[in-house]
Amino acid sequence: MVIRSDGPERTLALGEALAALLRPGDVIGLAGPLGSGKTCLVKGLARGMRVPPDEPVVSPTFVLAREHAGVLPLCHIDAYRLAASEELASLGFEERREQGAVVVIEWADRFVGLLPPETIWIELDHGDAPDARRITVRWGDEKRAAALAASIGAVAGRE
Repeated sequence: MVIRSDGPERTLALGEALAALLRPGDVIGLAGPLGSGKTCLVKGLARGMRVPPDEPVVSPTFVLAREHAGVLPLCHIDAYRLAASEELASLGFEERREQGAVVVIEWADRFVGLLPPETIWIELDHGDAPDARRITVRWGDEKRAAALAASIGAVAGRE
């Protein structure tokens, strides 16, 4: 499914809508160029997962991984600086997943073979206006994908 967002608030709202459908152990792989809204989407996920508003959700570019407590634990990984799949594995994402965390990995397209087949793939790209984004969601779970499609009608325009 392809979604058009006209700005950060809609991208945040999409993250919130997605959060309502997540289950323990889900993995979300994010892809897209710098500045395309990956961290903004994670902020929306955190908001939807009820991460306390006073807990900053920022890109873990230099620390590589951050954990947030919400209705489900949220593990946010930035793989931009990682050179090998062993480095991603050493961050313990699989263990966190097995413990019931939702694991979100920015730059996940660099490590496709390491992620489970049921990974929710979200690609963000710049749109035709400065704040516009084109967001492509690939989710093998058709029932939850349909629920997301139904819930985003008021969130962002779909193609």
